[in-house]
Amino acid sequence: MKQENTNSSSSPTTNTFYVENLGCSKNQVDAENMISTLVNAGWTSEETPENAELIIVNTCGFIKPAKEESINTILDFTSAYPGKKVLAAGCLSERYNQQLMDMIPELAGVFGSMAPSHITDVVEAVQKGEKPVLIPETDLSVTPRKKFFSYDRSVYVKIAEGCNNRCTFCAIPIIKGGLKSRPLDEIIAEIKQLIADGAFELNLIAQDLAGLGTDRGRKELPELLRAISAIEGKFWIRLLYIHPDRFIDEVVEIMAEDKRFLPYFDIPFQHASERILRKMGRRGTARSHLEMIASIREKLPDAVFRSTFMTGFPGENKQDFRDLLDFQRNANLNWVGFFTYSREEDTPAWNYRGALGTKLAAKSAEKRKQELEIRQSEITEALLDDFLGKTYEVLIEEKVEEENLYIGRAYFQAPEVDGLIVLHGENIRPGDVVQAKIFKRNGLDLEAVVLED
Repeated sequence: MKQENTNSSSSPTTNTFYVENLGCSKNQVDAENMISTLVNAGWTSEETPENAELIIVNTCGFIKPAKEESINTILDFTSAYPGKKVLAAGCLSERYNQQLMDMIPELAGVFGSMAPSHITDVVEAVQKGEKPVLIPETDLSVTPRKKFFSYDRSVYVKIAEGCNNRCTFCAIPIIKGGLKSRPLDEIIAEIKQLIADGAFELNLIAQDLAGLGTDRGRKELPELLRAISAIEGKFWIRLLYIHPDRFIDEVVEIMAEDKRFLPYFDIPFQHASERILRKMGRRGTARSHLEMIASIREKLPDAVFRSTFMTGFPGENKQDFRDLLDFQRNANLNWVGFFTYSREEDTPAWNYRGALGTKLAAKSAEKRKQELEIRQSEITEALLDDFLGKTYEVLIEEKVEEENLYIGRAYFQAPEVDGLIVLHGENIRPGDVVQAKIFKRNGLDLEAVVLED
């Protein structure tokens, strides 16, 4: 966590706080929003919990392992710092609110996830000695962010909250509710400000980017991208997470017109068996998905794809898994993340036959996931070899001091989840955008030499 320490004293002072962020990039944006809001209200953000009087744990409540991590993190802080106030925020708080307070009475308060800029309301109540459980109505307003968990040249921009897709395994609509889009003018204003502040890579995120505006009766993602295209300057725009059932072909056309939109497609296919996809509440098929991929590659030969696959969904049999293996081979995707089915209360799949599972079923799901991972490593490495000998624009993110090397990413590598590029070069520094020629692959990472101007 990169939080600027604005307090030179080694002992706690009045109105100091520390944020421990868990979960996804959308949670990260919420945490950054909370930090900026509190700083604007006169609080001091601390880099470590030791110097803070208030500890905020921004939780995740998506699947069972994430919930367990969130609870354990809260317990770790309440145990390690019994004299400090620990506040639970985020998705776990949004989903369980009073239950969470009852389960962990050491908490100073509970704050939901749908209005991070209202964090001062709950903090003021905590200061008064109350134990608030505040779950405010949705407010998508954003406090201009100056501190980032990630590298400040690569930032996330959340354009919507909630989801209207009703995948039967997913708890997001239960936690977040239906889709709520930010006004386009507010998104554009934030992007312009971030660019003015030095951001180079802007990663657009939402539960489903393609859903933007559909709560207002319009598909507004193309309109947003064209408005971004009108902004002058050099920057990257990366689109992260577009539901395959809602994919908008015009997005590909815009990418072809403006090279600042990276041809990187994050599309969570989840499965390939038509039977399983229907049980998941999804409309696509392996054939339609392969046709989508082929169409994008035809229009954008440099297109790169990331996806997610799930194993162990209730009722998945050997043929379903073979269908997924076939799709994995035929799709030839660059990057894929894998996870096993997590049974989530209140989702439709909770009551599916086989949803409760057995140790044998869990073992089978894990074995299938591992088989997919092994095969994907081979696919990814082969596709990475295609980059050898070629020159790409690379954003340098850090310097490895002891080895005089640099770490960076090219268009085909999203932050945090994909591989990296190790760079050899002189007279460069983190934040620079350079031309680099790739000459070697090390597993899922690449090695390159920076070319002189």
